[in-house]
Amino acid sequence: MADASMDVYLVPVGDERYELYCEVADEPEEAGEPPTGLFRRLRLRFNEMLADAERERRQGVTGVEGGWMTRAKARLMRWVAESIAEQRLLWHLRRQTEASLFHPDDVDGQDALSRMRASLKRDFEKHRFWLIIDSVGFIGSAALTLLPGPNLLAYYFAFRLVGHYLSMRGARQGLLVVSWRAVRCAPLSDLRRAIGLEPEVRERRLRDVALQLRLEHLASFVERTAVPTS
Repeated sequence: MADASMDVYLVPVGDERYELYCEVADEPEEAGEPPTGLFRRLRLRFNEMLADAERERRQGVTGVEGGWMTRAKARLMRWVAESIAEQRLLWHLRRQTEASLFHPDDVDGQDALSRMRASLKRDFEKHRFWLIIDSVGFIGSAALTLLPGPNLLAYYFAFRLVGHYLSMRGARQGLLVVSWRAVRCAPLSDLRRAIGLEPEVRERRLRDVALQLRLEHLASFVERTAVPTS
C-alpha cells in the first residue's frame, strides 16, 4: 500500500550542485510474510539491523568497551546508521505514487524536476552496479560461516545487498510511477546563499532554515555534503 504524499527537497549544496533530501518516519516492518526464501530472510535480518542501528543512533553511544568482536559490531552499526540516512529517501520512495518536490524559488519548476530525475537516474545506475558487486561479496562471505562467532562480513554484505536493492527500486519508482509536483521554497534559496559564509555564520543560517522547514537534520546534512563556494 502506498504511503501519503511524500515531501522531497532539492537542496543546493554548491555551485550548480543539488542533493535530494527528506525526513521520514522509520521504515515500518513488513508483517504477514514469513521468512521462507533466502531474500526474505535477508530482509528480516536487514530490518533487525535497522532497528539496532536506529536504537544506537538515538542513544548517542560514542565509546564501546569489550573485545574486538564487540567493537567491530559497534563500528558496523555506526556504518549502518550512516547508510540509513543516505538511502532512506529512496527506500520510502518505492511506496509512493505522489510526491512534492520543494525547490529554491530562484530555480524554475521544470528545471528542478529535470535535476531531480537526473539525480534518480544516477542513483538507479549506482545502486544497480553495487547490487551486483555486493551479491558476489555475500556469496563469497559464506565460506566464513565455518569459523566460530558471528559472520560480520556476511552481515555487512547482506545489509548492502538488500539496501541497494531497495534503493534501486525506489529510484525506479520515482522515475516511472511517482507523479511529482514542483513547489517553490524561498528558505532553500536562503540556504544556497548561506553555504559560502564563514563557518559560524553558516551554521547559524542553516539552523534557521532547518527550523523554518521543520527539518531536524537538514543543517548537518548540508554541512556534510556542501562544497563552500569561493
